[in-house]
Amino acid sequence: MGSDRGAFLLQQRHRRRANDLSSLQHPARCCTMKRLSDIGEDALIARLISKAPCDTAPGAGPGDDCAVVEHSIVADRLELLKTDALVCNVHFTPDSPPRQVGWKAVARLVSDFAAMGGRPERFLVTLALPPETELAWAESLYEGIGEALRCFNAQLAGGETSRVPAGSAAVISIAATGSVARDSLVLRSTGRPGDVLMVTGRLGGSIAHKHLHFMPRIEESDWLVSNFKPTAMMDISDGLAKDLPRFAESSACGFELNFEVLPRQEGCGVDQALGDGEDYELLFAIAPGQVAKLQAAWAKRFPDLELTAIGRLVEEGKGITLSGGWDHFAGQPNA
Repeated sequence: MGSDRGAFLLQQRHRRRANDLSSLQHPARCCTMKRLSDIGEDALIARLISKAPCDTAPGAGPGDDCAVVEHSIVADRLELLKTDALVCNVHFTPDSPPRQVGWKAVARLVSDFAAMGGRPERFLVTLALPPETELAWAESLYEGIGEALRCFNAQLAGGETSRVPAGSAAVISIAATGSVARDSLVLRSTGRPGDVLMVTGRLGGSIAHKHLHFMPRIEESDWLVSNFKPTAMMDISDGLAKDLPRFAESSACGFELNFEVLPRQEGCGVDQALGDGEDYELLFAIAPGQVAKLQAAWAKRFPDLELTAIGRLVEEGKGITLSGGWDHFAGQPNA
């Protein structure tokens, strides 16, 4: 009986150990686990960056359009760093012309540099492709990448290629470095209550392939920063309904928005202008005393591109709220 009892206790001990291991391997069995779709993109980013040391000197760590670090060579310039990714069936479809996809992959980052008042210089491109990808597709993709690099006077500095399982989505990941004059840097976190909110171009309609052949507002940003430096700026990539609240929150402000004057692409309603996303226009704040002069000068310098005052920043806790725009982990524009 003693040996039988010992064997029984040993079996029980092994079962408990196996159950403990199973709980570690399958935590959903022992507790309710949140999914990314439960919290959304912004909350996910906030939780993730809290897990790692972050460099915020000289003032722009995670959360702005680019990271900003001290330039290692030129004292009066700052270095800008940016990474981005395009995923098939998220940012483009299998039927999208690969040359246009390549252009978009570069142009998205250029738009982020424009939002900081800077310019990109060197790019690193990583491709993760399923083995059945046609060679002509990859070559055409790189033709688009090369076209964009030449257009924006940037260089390919390197990259990586990798395989994903057959049938998986293609992934294009791009990192870029560039720079900005120290006194030209514009953050999204330095707006002030009373500043007027302005936007370039027209919003909405990205689904009609605008998102594959847009022109980043890099020239407009150069001119704007040199002549009427905004107090804060960002580019609109996830839709005004998503990006304007981010913009105001970064500056510890609220906001007011005049829906009647929103510049919209032809055939787009207000909801589309707010929520379609992938506009890649500049959203910026500027002192109210500069608005009239800016609009007059803009009309002469960029006669074919609209510039619209759409609202203003107000004190934190005041103003309106917006919902909508693109959230990657909601899988669709927020309702």
